[in-house]
Amino acid sequence: MDLASNPLLFWQDSQCAFGPAYPEQSTKSIRVPRDVRKKWLRAAVLGSCTVLAACLFWGSLGGDEGITEVLAHRSEILPGRFIEVPCSEDYDSHRRFEGCSPRKCGRGISDAVITRDEARRIRSIAEKGLSLGGSDGGASILDLHSGALSVGKHFVNLYRYFGDKIQTIFSEEDFQLYRDVRQKVQLAIAQAFGISASSLHLTKPTFFSRINSTEARTAHDEYWHAHVDKVTYGSFDYTSLLYLSDYLDDFGGGRFVFMEEGANKTVEPRAGRVSFFTSGSENLHRVEKVHWGTRYAITIAFTCNPDHGISDPTLT
Repeated sequence: MDLASNPLLFWQDSQCAFGPAYPEQSTKSIRVPRDVRKKWLRAAVLGSCTVLAACLFWGSLGGDEGITEVLAHRSEILPGRFIEVPCSEDYDSHRRFEGCSPRKCGRGISDAVITRDEARRIRSIAEKGLSLGGSDGGASILDLHSGALSVGKHFVNLYRYFGDKIQTIFSEEDFQLYRDVRQKVQLAIAQAFGISASSLHLTKPTFFSRINSTEARTAHDEYWHAHVDKVTYGSFDYTSLLYLSDYLDDFGGGRFVFMEEGANKTVEPRAGRVSFFTSGSENLHRVEKVHWGTRYAITIAFTCNPDHGISDPTLT
């Protein structure tokens, strides 16, 4: 980012790095009346405190250098927005599936795929499951497919660990809603990229996440690092996120950031909003640290390779 185009950032860099500016003085000794010296001293101390407080305030907002555009504001209701970007070479080292493997790459956002009520109901599934455990750090995971659940600094298989108690936590209606939501997201991705929905296969990991401002305790809690899904999980071809809480109402920070040189793009979470994208390096991304409140979302991933597909979870 050009600092000159962002006066606040320029002020932050110059003042916070070097302290308050003072007029140049001669190296010669100058006698100054005591009362004037006291006034100067008070002004200098006050100025330093003001600069320090402003720097701390700016830092607490978690402003990220390079963010210049918001793709989706929390106040917008988007029927659909799609931005095409050139595909990376990440897909070339994997088996290609004609009519599915990305030839058209990009990122999309829609508030018309999942309703706010559906988001509220599926969030309750996450809340019920995560009430059984939760990470000691700021990021907790619930995977209804594998059964993985964050507990303290580790993971347990909730189906084995809790056994028949699961029947009293979740209902068949919960799992049917989960399947319905997955199918709607799958169809939206297929339509946006011009492929058949039947060529997409749900893949792992697909999971709920709950993030708050608690300090990280293990590497699993450090969700904010930039990464490429196709590099991290070779099976991923298309990634989607369904947000289950509202930016600035339920939590602060926690925006999704597509990282581009000098022009990062952000998505502000809104309950029911679906963000989806091809999983290669063309969509390098990260999540801002959550500063307050709790951010809920579900990551739903798809592959073109049926060998890497997983089934929908079932209660029985």
